[in-house]
Amino acid sequence: MQTFHFRRRKKRVSRRRKNKGVVLTKRKKFFLVSVLLTIGLFIVQSLPVERRFVSLMILFGVAYGLSAWSLAKDLSGIEWLTCLLLPSLFPVSVGLFYFLLPQMGVVRLIVLGLFVISMYAILLTANIFSVASIRTIQLLRAARAIGFLFTILTATFLFHLILSFKMHFWWNGLAVFGVSWLLFVQGLWSLELDERGLSKRVLSYSLVGSVVMLEAGVIVSFLPVEVALGSLFLAMSLYVLLGIMQHFFEEKLFKRTVNEYLFFGILAGLITVIASIISWWS
Repeated sequence: MQTFHFRRRKKRVSRRRKNKGVVLTKRKKFFLVSVLLTIGLFIVQSLPVERRFVSLMILFGVAYGLSAWSLAKDLSGIEWLTCLLLPSLFPVSVGLFYFLLPQMGVVRLIVLGLFVISMYAILLTANIFSVASIRTIQLLRAARAIGFLFTILTATFLFHLILSFKMHFWWNGLAVFGVSWLLFVQGLWSLELDERGLSKRVLSYSLVGSVVMLEAGVIVSFLPVEVALGSLFLAMSLYVLLGIMQHFFEEKLFKRTVNEYLFFGILAGLITVIASIISWWS
């Protein structure tokens, strides 16, 4: 009798172990998604130039689908947009910026390695935002800082691509406006974490910030500066505007904070103006 019970217990334990082996935890899903998107990014870069932009649009859809799959358990309402926006835009921004880098094996490996780590961190951040809308999480402040960092990095890559096309100033401004609006919405929503939808405050501040970025995009279009410097100026403008707005949403907008952001904004503006003067005189 004891032997029979022992065998039954052994079978139950073995079944549990099999079930545990099949179930994927969130972290495992995040790692799997990061690896799959890295493979996708590598494939996109291996395609002919005329097919890359279409393939990147497909990569955007794949990134959204995989990110939604890994985060679906805690997503609801507007979170299907706000929490998945950065994980979907970041692979596309890296893929577009990757065209401009030297096509060397070492460079590709470094970029792909950094992409895996970055994508995993972005998914962890999105997971914290989705869970924090339901209950308080201690890691929320760190997640907001990481989200802010990758928002500015994504903007830098996308602005660099926009300026590299050498389009008419109005098209530059509209493209900068569209990218900025998406990033403002995501960045400001992360301060409210309202799963029911976007508040009027988030929408209005995002619109105001995007209009300012549109004007900055138009101004940069007329300046004789390198694409890298122009995109850096736009990214710093977004950094200043989004940073000040986020502190305002948190009710922590002190004079010292404003001065710090304005210092970086003025510094970026001075560097851009000096570079423009030098380019005019040379």
